[in-house]
Amino acid sequence: MDASSPAVQQPRHGRNVTAGILFGLGTIAFVDEVVFHQILHWHHFYDRSTTAVGLVSDGLFHAFSWFATVAALLMVAALHRERTLQGLTFTAGWLTGAGFFQLYDGLVQHKLLGLHQIRYGVNLVPYDVTWNVIAGVLLLAGVVLWIITGRRARRSSRADSART
Repeated sequence: MDASSPAVQQPRHGRNVTAGILFGLGTIAFVDEVVFHQILHWHHFYDRSTTAVGLVSDGLFHAFSWFATVAALLMVAALHRERTLQGLTFTAGWLTGAGFFQLYDGLVQHKLLGLHQIRYGVNLVPYDVTWNVIAGVLLLAGVVLWIITGRRARRSSRADSART
């Protein structure tokens, strides 16, 4: 069965999206941890305890970001080796993963669970609005692109079926 056969079309699309989602989760978590935790010192992943606990939580968070990134890159390498890597579909996954992570962080971790805030000692409204609007735009762009690439994959699969 070759990579253009109908049976391969949907799984290939799904693997590209999954690799993109993992890469989006990993890269946006990495950027968050490096910029807001390490460079700006605005917060730790878990701020409801001592600074030492906060640093350990940052280390675990950093490890998560790298595990997700490495897993995504291994998937990308396999897709590339199989000649089934779809850049646009991967990008849809990346945008979806990045937007989902940032929205989850902004709404669940910051507000619902109160694990940390973006920053302390300032009016949080502009930070929260900016954080969550950017997250929503990334997520929406990813989902829209995901839908478009999924339709193309189904159309291509149907066209391949009709030819055989």
